Amino acid sequence: MIHVAQSTLTVVTRGKGLREITVDIARQLSDSGIKAGQATVFCRHTSCSLVIMENADPSARHDLEVFFEHLVPESFPEFTHVLEGRDDMPSHIKMALTRSSETIPISDGRLNLGTWQGIFLWEHRARPHRREIIVHFMGED
Repeated sequence: MIHVAQSTLTVVTRGKGLREITVDIARQLSDSGIKAGQATVFCRHTSCSLVIMENADPSARHDLEVFFEHLVPESFPEFTHVLEGRDDMPSHIKMALTRSSETIPISDGRLNLGTWQGIFLWEHRARPHRREIIVHFMGED
């Protein structure tokens, strides 16, 4: 029999940066009782994103952040969507270039991630924010 569980994970950010949420999602999976199936993690915002990234060496995350700062600089003079600050439009572009959801297989009651993979909320805004992540599990008990 297929079982479905859904919850909301609230993440308070400190401003720009990657924050690992793998343990929080794994805890919700454990509470669901689902042993095999899939997890969908969805971010309800347009100025932050979700990524699966290496979680062992912080320099990999740092390099990703530095690359995106160069790729989409806040100082780009042609942005017109700046009502909420100069980081507003770059944040939307960074989100569009990454993802707002991730799908992860569930095996033996665990997220079937690779050895060095973690799920991260990537805050693209400079100020702290309160972000909502919808976590949806579907599978067999």
